[in-house]
Amino acid sequence: MSLMAALVIRRGEAWQRFEVEFERGQSVLDGLHRIRAEQDPTLAFRYSCINANACKECMIELDGKVVYACTARLEPREMRLQPLSNKALLRDLATEIAPPDERL
Repeated sequence: MSLMAALVIRRGEAWQRFEVEFERGQSVLDGLHRIRAEQDPTLAFRYSCINANACKECMIELDGKVVYACTARLEPREMRLQPLSNKALLRDLATEIAPPDERL
């Protein structure tokens, strides 16, 4: 049975709302992929999945708490997503992972 989640995403200074159809057990990262594939191909977010919670690149703030988008589950309600507040913002939900002097 398909459910609907409302992902309200901070994009710069504005918030944008997306309605996403999902099935129980799907992750917030699944929802973000669906938004990019079906509604807005310009949505920026980080991920590098090999195994859930292994890479730590998909960290975001969900309703004010830091979570991994790959392990946080979609729920049939409004969910507010924003980039990590303690990292430099690149665009949308994508933040700088490592300081410039630590990058390869």
